[in-house]
Amino acid sequence: MELIVHPWPGPVPTQQDGVVAIYITVAHDMPRAHQRAEIRRAISEVLAALTGKPAASFGIHSLPGHPLKVVVDGHDSDIGCSFSHEDGCSIAAVNLHGAVGIDLMRVYEVFNWQAVARDYLGPEACAALAATPAADSTLAFVLAWTRHEATLKCHGIQLVEWSEDLAVPATVTASTMLPNNLVASLALPLQDQAQ
Repeated sequence: MELIVHPWPGPVPTQQDGVVAIYITVAHDMPRAHQRAEIRRAISEVLAALTGKPAASFGIHSLPGHPLKVVVDGHDSDIGCSFSHEDGCSIAAVNLHGAVGIDLMRVYEVFNWQAVARDYLGPEACAALAATPAADSTLAFVLAWTRHEATLKCHGIQLVEWSEDLAVPATVTASTMLPNNLVASLALPLQDQAQ
């Protein structure tokens, strides 16, 4: 799976098996609540462009412990969505066929990611990161982290410290670099790849 993230507003994004990802540029000092409102508005506009329905037909339904869902004309739908924010940018993914997760993170060279990886990504990911050349290790961590977060979001699992009991269903992930040193990762349930 290739992750293509379209700038929004812009031309109607091209679907890949019912999946669309967009990003919007926001003011660096925009409060998180306003960022959420902006990306929700953008999701509604994209869905309107894809379906021909008015943007006001779409809403985002969120319940703790469940993936976000799109409400159409006041009714639950099978459309899944996910979004993430970094300073100056918000990103969203929509899956017309079900659940989806997306995460966004800026590559920072000056933070101690090793402890975070140990606490949240588990021994297998830590071993892979330890085998990465030092010059590439921060980017490798950001890729591992965003894939992990996107996978959790896709399955409606809240971020928790890693344990052997943490069961995360099989997922297909893809990542890409965006402007301003940002990494985006998208996750879909494994069965969605068969559609």
